[in-house]
Formats: sequence, C-alpha cells, structure tokens
Amino acid sequence: MSPIKDEGMFQNLKNDLPASIVVFLVAVPLCLGIALASGAPLFSGIIAGIIGGIVVGVLSGSQLGVSGPAAGLAVIVLSAINELGAFDIFLLAVVLGGVFQLLLGFAKAGIIGYYFPSSVIKGMLSGIGIIIILKQIPHAFGYDKDYEGSLAFNNPDGHNTFSELYYMFEAVSPGAITITLLSLAILILWEQKFMKNIRLFQIVQGPLVVVTLGIILNLVFQNISSFALNADQVVAIPVPETIGGFFDQFVFPDFSQIGNSAVWITGITIAVVASLETLLCLEATDKLDPFKRVSPANQELKAQGVGNIISGLIGGLPITQVIVRSSTNIQSGGRTKMSAILHGFILLGCAMAIPAVLNLIPLASLAAILFLVGYKLAKPVLFKQMYNLGQSHFVPFMVTIIGIVLTDLLVGIGIGLAVAIFYVLYNSYKKPFLFNKEGHLKDGVIALELAEDVTFINKASIQRTLSQIPDGTKVIIDASKTHSIDHDVVEIIEEFKTNAEYREIDLTIIESKQKDIPNQVRELEEALRKQLNGKANPVSV
Repeated sequence: MSPIKDEGMFQNLKNDLPASIVVFLVAVPLCLGIALASGAPLFSGIIAGIIGGIVVGVLSGSQLGVSGPAAGLAVIVLSAINELGAFDIFLLAVVLGGVFQLLLGFAKAGIIGYYFPSSVIKGMLSGIGIIIILKQIPHAFGYDKDYEGSLAFNNPDGHNTFSELYYMFEAVSPGAITITLLSLAILILWEQKFMKNIRLFQIVQGPLVVVTLGIILNLVFQNISSFALNADQVVAIPVPETIGGFFDQFVFPDFSQIGNSAVWITGITIAVVASLETLLCLEATDKLDPFKRVSPANQELKAQGVGNIISGLIGGLPITQVIVRSSTNIQSGGRTKMSAILHGFILLGCAMAIPAVLNLIPLASLAAILFLVGYKLAKPVLFKQMYNLGQSHFVPFMVTIIGIVLTDLLVGIGIGLAVAIFYVLYNSYKKPFLFNKEGHLKDGVIALELAEDVTFINKASIQRTLSQIPDGTKVIIDASKTHSIDHDVVEIIEEFKTNAEYREIDLTIIESKQKDIPNQVRELEEALRKQLNGKANPVSV
C-alpha cells in the first residue's frame, strides 16, 4: 500500500474523488430515509448530509469518517417533534445540542470512546454489516416498506427485521430483482484482481457503473408493465420548480421557545446520544482505516457540535459520524477527509441542479452496493479470528452482534460492553497475586506476590486463599511491587496476621515500596511537552 502524501488535501484526489461519488450515492437514500422515519421534512435529511460532509468534514480530525443524519436518532427526533409540537421548535433543540457537544469537546469528554473494548467495537462493525444485509434484502426484491438507513429491529410498519423477509414475498418485483442481480454481478466483477489492475476501472468505480445501469434499466422498464418500478422503489428527493424553490425548503428555528425546558432537555438528549454514537463510530472507523491513523476524539466532538449548530439553524436533522457511510468511504478507496468533503459538495450540487435525475436511481441498485459493504464489515474470517482469541473476546463480540441485530445500535453495544466488563472483573478476580507452584513444592514456602493493583474485586479471592492455608505453614505475602491496594484487602491481610499467631503460621509481609505513585500518563505528557519545547533531554518511550 502506497503511503499517503501530506502535501495538501488535493494530493490524493485520484482516490478521494471516486470514493466521494460512491459515498454520495449511498448517502442520498439514507438521508431521505432517516428524515422520513424521523417525521421530519425530507429535505432536512439532505441538509444534514450536506453539513455533515462539508462543515464537519473540514473541521474533523478524522480522515475517513463521514457524518450525516443517523438512524440511531430517528426515534428520538420523531418523539421530540411530536412532544414539542413543531419542527421549527425542534430545530432550536438541535442548535442547543450542538452547543452542548461543543462544550463536551472543550471539556475533553472524547476520552469516553477509548473505554470501549476492541471486541465490542468489532462486534459493532460485524453487527451493522449483518443488519445492512438483512435490511437490504427486501429492497433487493422490491419490497420497500422499511425506510432506507433503518438499523432498528422493530420496523415502523409493525414488522421486524426477520418477519420483513417473509412479507417481502408479497411484493416481489421482477424489475427490482433483475437490477439487483445485474448490479451484484458487476460489483463482484469489479472486485476481481484482474479488474483492479486495469487503470480505467481504478478510476471508474463499480458502484457508479451499477447506479448508471440502474437508471438506464429503470427507464427501459417503464415501457414494460411487469418490470416497471413504482415510486416507492426509487430515490425520492424533493424537486423544486425553480432554484429559488430550492432555498425555500430551508427552515429556521423558533428562538422564541428558548425558555421552554422541554427544548433544553431534548437538546441535552441529542448531544449525549449523538456524541456517544459519534465516538463509537470514530473508534470503529480508525480500526477500519488501512493506514491505522488515530483520530482526535475531542476535535471530533467540537466538529460535530459546530455541524449540529449550523444544521439546526438552517433546517437540518441532528448529525453524527455514521459507520455505514464511513465504511463505504474506506471500501471505495478514500484516503483523506477530502472524500467526505467532496461528497457534501456533490450532494449540494445535485440537490440543487439535478434532483429529477437522482429520482431515477432504483433502491435495488443501492441495495446491491450495500450488500457488498455489509459483507466486508462481517467477513467470516473475522469471526474465526475472534474465536481464536479466546472466550473473553469471542463472547462479548458475539453478544454485541446479537444485541445489535435484535435491538438497536446503542442497546446492543451496551449489552456487549456489560459482558466485556464482566470478563474484565472475572479475570481480575482470578489473578489477585502470582504464585509459583514449582517453587512451593521445592521449599514448602507459600509465597504470594500481590498484583500491581489490588482492588475490592480481589477481596473475595484473597480471603478464600488465606483461609485455606494449612496451620504451621510458612507464608510470604509480597507487596513490594504493588502500586495501590484497597483498604478492604489491607484489613483482610491484617486479620490474617492476627489469626496466624494462633495457627502457628510463620507469616512474613513485605510491604510496598511504591508510595504515592503520580499519574504516569500525565508525567510522560509533561516530559514530552518539555522535550518539544527544548527544555529537557530526549525522553525514551
């Protein structure tokens, strides 16, 4: 893989431009679908997509993340609009949510994202991949009752992800199936090694060919009644009669409701949920990045905050970083943030100039593209890799996947995180000290070397161990390498010391020499800062 040039944002344009077109094609129906599910004007989803691409793209430190309206917020938006009574009042809550996100960024709350285990993040990616495939199967058959971009198990039509696969046979469309099969054939062909070696096909992406073919077939099928696609089976972007009509679609917030407590509560809710979803997607995107760059989380929160402020001011939905668009960007060859920015400009230009052309794109074509995205997120080889890492990694991974598929993104991640924490606590419980079994058999001394950090979690296992030591034994409790020990554990050792006198146990306690250890991360950061300022000798890390 060739290195990325850092001479400017336009140096990787040959990679970023084709990727931006693919991301744009995927983003259009997702923006519209999420707006529809949110009970908001369809154009509000387009606005959010434009702002997420251009504004957040410019301000973000993430090179491959793509932002826009998120399915995870659809239920919150729908209930908030109904509760507040008007869309323009809701927009004020979006602005306030952006302000709160900005404050979270300055408060360095982005560190929260680093506390999610790798097994949960990989489970999130695989779970979303599986959901994408399951959700797109009905669209591939021409059954479009569930909105594009949906990630929730329960659908607005009363069905769920699995029952939808049954009901779709009631509305099978020969035209949609034909487009899907031809599109998949093209995409699979484009993935072959010999195709990637041809320069023309490096520039012209398979998804672009698929969409072009879909538009042509849609026009051809209009003359064949049994194959003709109906209005629900194609993209449906609002079409203004004039350029002025395009700007008439913007809506502005009602600032007279600034004293409404429900608006503030909604704003805080949007900020918390959007920030959490963004941080999770940021971490997942970094893991997918072939160059393994690390994105600054606090800068991302600030960028999202500014994006939501602007989106709310001009009539857009709340914005987060979105893994479907981000992973599409990566799989399409995007290299830098320029791909996300360009997709925003393309979305803006097409929404203004050629909305009628966009409305010829079949959802079946986009379903085929998303099938490939979903497969790459949930490749079977990943399941094998996680299984080989052992139970403590594989179980949280699988629980996260199942939770996401059967509930929604945040609930599934929460369940996976709970299971991962259980394994962390269980492993800590099992390893409160080191014990050399071979050495004990040779000299008969039971030597327990306490771990670096001994907490209340280790209390039960230490108490159980000490209670099982036979009378008349020689015991050494070595805390010389321990940095911190919980008071509960100290009490147990003191009680054992008193009890040992009555049981003729020869007890030696080696106390810790590590007193008042300062914050080592902060110490290193300070040392590096002084080094960069030329105030200290080089620090070896």
